[in-house]
Amino acid sequence: MDKIISSADADAYLARIGVPRPSVPDLAALRELHLRHLHAVPFENLSIHLGEEIVLDPAALVAKVTGGRGGFCYELNGAFAALLEALGYQVTRLAGRVMGPEGLFGPPFDHLALLVRTADSEEPWLVDIGFGRNSHYPLRFGERGEQADPAGTFRLAETADGDLDLLREGEVQYRLELRPRELADFEGGCWWHRTSPKSLFTRAVICSRLTDSGRVTLSDRTLVTTGATGRQELPLAEEEILPAFREHFGIALDRVPQARRTSEGRGMS
Repeated sequence: MDKIISSADADAYLARIGVPRPSVPDLAALRELHLRHLHAVPFENLSIHLGEEIVLDPAALVAKVTGGRGGFCYELNGAFAALLEALGYQVTRLAGRVMGPEGLFGPPFDHLALLVRTADSEEPWLVDIGFGRNSHYPLRFGERGEQADPAGTFRLAETADGDLDLLREGEVQYRLELRPRELADFEGGCWWHRTSPKSLFTRAVICSRLTDSGRVTLSDRTLVTTGATGRQELPLAEEEILPAFREHFGIALDRVPQARRTSEGRGMS
């Protein structure tokens, strides 16, 4: 198991997402932590385009979150796992392969998701705050029927090889291996995503978080908001980009991230 963070680090993390320390590591607290995390901490790949190092170490990942930033799957779920363990939850890290737009799965260790056990139930839960338009709340890991969530209808389906597919509205999102992993196991996948021209993360700047009415996303130079009035896209001038990061995501940058352009691409985790 990865090293558990300090009580002070956990308190700073909880303050970032606006949740008081749970008295018991139960399901109700897990659901609140999951939802508030999605609202407060953006899914973003800015480090790749700013030339910042990405260190898959619990303390470093938590420090990034408490410092006002977000991250992509390895960072977000890696940090969240450390917080949950510090609060008394039992956490297992699982490796996944994301279904790309071509209908093909990505490479091994393409995605990191969490299997979490609470103090008030023998039932395990799939927890994932690092995957785009995923569920707002944890999903029942042992349930094979449809599970309703504000983000849509989800289902977990067993595969012939003993893996587990996560489907949203009937479409496979990613495939999970059930073998427990350590955070260090994902270093190769993280390196691939931040360096390969086949990774969407090297081709586009993305920053996105859940809002009370939908989502707000800054995709390269376009601000996208979705909500009760539908989808709106607003192209931004160069001088508007840094203020947009501050206003919508609370991220203060001293320069605009510049995406690499290639002719290849694939889906993101």
